[in-house]
Amino acid sequence: MNAPLEGLTVIECSLLEPGQLGMILGSLGADVIKVEAPGSGDYSRELGWPIIDGVSLLHWHVNQAKRSIVIDLRLPEGAEVFLDLARRADVVVSGMRPGALDRRGLGYDQLRAVNQRIVFCELSGYGATGPYRDMPSHGVGFDAWAGCIPPAVDDQGFTFIPPSPSIGTRVGAVWGAMAVVAAVMRAQRDGVGCSIDIAQSDAAAYTNWIVPEGNRAYQRPEPEVTGNPADGGLRRAPGLGGSGEAVRYQYYRSSDGHVLFMASEREFWENFCRGVDRLDLFERRPGMKYADHAIGDRELRRELQEIFEQRSTADWVRFGMDVNTPIARVNDGHSILDDPQFLHRFPWLPAAEHGTDLMPVPVKFVGEELPAPRRAPEHGEHTDEVLRTVLGYDETTMSRLRERSVVAG
Repeated sequence: MNAPLEGLTVIECSLLEPGQLGMILGSLGADVIKVEAPGSGDYSRELGWPIIDGVSLLHWHVNQAKRSIVIDLRLPEGAEVFLDLARRADVVVSGMRPGALDRRGLGYDQLRAVNQRIVFCELSGYGATGPYRDMPSHGVGFDAWAGCIPPAVDDQGFTFIPPSPSIGTRVGAVWGAMAVVAAVMRAQRDGVGCSIDIAQSDAAAYTNWIVPEGNRAYQRPEPEVTGNPADGGLRRAPGLGGSGEAVRYQYYRSSDGHVLFMASEREFWENFCRGVDRLDLFERRPGMKYADHAIGDRELRRELQEIFEQRSTADWVRFGMDVNTPIARVNDGHSILDDPQFLHRFPWLPAAEHGTDLMPVPVKFVGEELPAPRRAPEHGEHTDEVLRTVLGYDETTMSRLRERSVVAG
C-alpha cells in the first residue's frame, strides 16, 4: 500500500528542533523539501551532542525523511523560485521566529496569492502573538516557562536544570503535524487553505494541563473544589507534584534498580498483597476503591520498600503481569536500550543507511510497513533534483540561477 501521506508536498524552512514537524510528515510519506540558506544552512548539523561522523545527532534525527535545496531568499529571483515551489505544494512550514518568511515577502498572503489551497504552518517558540512573541529562546526555555521543569539544587546550593524530555519542542511538532493534516483535508474538501500558528511554549503548557488547570480550580473556595476523596479531601498539588508522600503509587528500589508501583485501586492493591503472601497488609489498610495512594503512611512505605528490595526489577514486572497489578520498570537512557518492550516496539533504523541508529516514528499501521525515511540530507544535496523534477527547470535555467548564486548545492 502507498504511504499514508504519499502525494503530499511540503516546503519547509526550519532551524533546529522545529524541523521535527517536517520529519513527522516525511516519515509518513510526504515529500518534504527543506529550503536552506546559502552558507551552512540549518546549523543543527553542528549543534549539540553526540556528534556522529562529524554531524550532530540533532540533524540526523530531525532532518531525516527530507530533501534539501539551497535558495537565497534575499534575492528577488530566489523568492520567485520559492513561490514556484509553493505553487506546486500543499503545505509550507516555517520553523523559525514568527514572521521570518513575511520579512522576505513570502508570508501567507503572498503564498495564498499563488496557491489558494496552500496550508501555511508557523511553528515558533512563543507563537505569533503575545508579549513574548519576539523573545529569543531555546527548547528548555519553553518547558521552564510552562512549569514542567522546576530547578533542582545540588549539594553546594547551585541550582541546575534536571533531566527533562524537552516537551515543548517535541510535542509542538506533533500538534503542528496534526493541525497540518487536518487543514490539508479541509483544503482538499473546500479548496481553501489557511494559516496555522503553533507555539512550542503552548504545547508544553497544554501537555502539562493538569497543573495550570488544577491550580486554577483551587482558586475557587474549598467547599466548591476539594482534593482527592481518598485523601480526605486534602488539596494536594495537582499532578505528580502532589505525589511525594504517596505510598501505593510510588517509586521503590528493587534488588537491581527501581520499579514504579501503581496499586492505587483497591483491586490491584489486594492482588499485590495476596501475590506476595502479605494479605495482612490489605486487611489492615484496604483503602478506598479508587485513587487511594495511602498518602503519608510511612510505616506502610517502609514495609513495601523491604518487600520490593527482595526481587529484581524484571521479576517484579513479571509478577505484576501474573497477579494483575501495575508495576513498571523504571528505565534510564542506558537501561531502556535493553528493555524487551522497547526493542519490540522500536526496531532501529540502522546507522549504515541513516547516518546513525535512529528510532522509527511511534506510529504503526497494522498489516503495513511504513517506508524507511530518507537519510538526513547534506546541505543542498537535492537542489538540482528538485529544480528539475518538481519545478521542471531546464539546464539553461538552472545554470543561470547558479551563476547568479540564487541556488546552490
